[in-house]
Amino acid sequence: MKLTQLDGLLAFATVACQGSFTSAAAQLEVTPSAISQAVRQLEERLGVRLLHRTTRSVRLTEAGEQFLARVAPAVAEITQAAAELDDYRGGASGVLRLNMAHIAYAACVRPLLPGFLARYPAIKVELDLDDGFVDIVAGGFDAGVRLGESVQLDMVTVPLTRQERMCMVASPGYASRRGLPDSIEALQRHDCIRFRFRKSQAIYRWEVLRDGQLIEVEVGGPLTVSSSVEMAAAALDGIGIAYVFVRQVEADLAAGRLVPVLPACWPTFPGFHLYYPTRKQMPAKLRAFIDYCAA
Repeated sequence: MKLTQLDGLLAFATVACQGSFTSAAAQLEVTPSAISQAVRQLEERLGVRLLHRTTRSVRLTEAGEQFLARVAPAVAEITQAAAELDDYRGGASGVLRLNMAHIAYAACVRPLLPGFLARYPAIKVELDLDDGFVDIVAGGFDAGVRLGESVQLDMVTVPLTRQERMCMVASPGYASRRGLPDSIEALQRHDCIRFRFRKSQAIYRWEVLRDGQLIEVEVGGPLTVSSSVEMAAAALDGIGIAYVFVRQVEADLAAGRLVPVLPACWPTFPGFHLYYPTRKQMPAKLRAFIDYCAA
């Protein structure tokens, strides 16, 4: 192993994680050709092909898989160590990458962003809004925001809201056209707006209360979406019954644009939490964001 053989490790690890030279270049804020050249030169120095490249995809070779398994933790440690030098460069700076659901952004993060960015002009925030479950470590995110009950146990969590209640709603037009279900079983005879997770492609089973116990219900309907925002909009359009956060539709319920469906069955979950991997020393940019949220 020579010193020059270390060049290109970050480019290789990022391409392997993103599955694309273009996506890796965007994350590292360089050109795809620069990423491609760095990886090619690394392969030449090592004397081993690490990636299979086609016009449509990039995948690891067997040697690449073995190499990535060993070097990925080291690359993460080096990147983290560099980020921790922010304190010595005059304070929090760099790109803060956050992953969260659309409703978490609207409820918790959007109101804070203007003030946070004004206070920390050297920090740039990059948001990835995804209503599905995401591995923030594999995705290269500094932190995420999810309901407390859906956060992995090995994460450090910071509560942002106390509790969040889910609800089922429909438009008055739908109610007059189809009526409203009078039981959980009757949901299966109605047009429900389903939710599909982007990555797993699984259909979400609605979680509702029966006699105080949480159960899962498989529903059917004419429309499937991958965003809770679109689910609420579809209910307003009269397409069917939606399962959404109460905070999303409070104004519409109060104004009569939506009507409640089986309110006795609405469950409550632990509130939204900011979460991040356990680290010996936290990057200054993330520490600044957590402190700002707490304040």
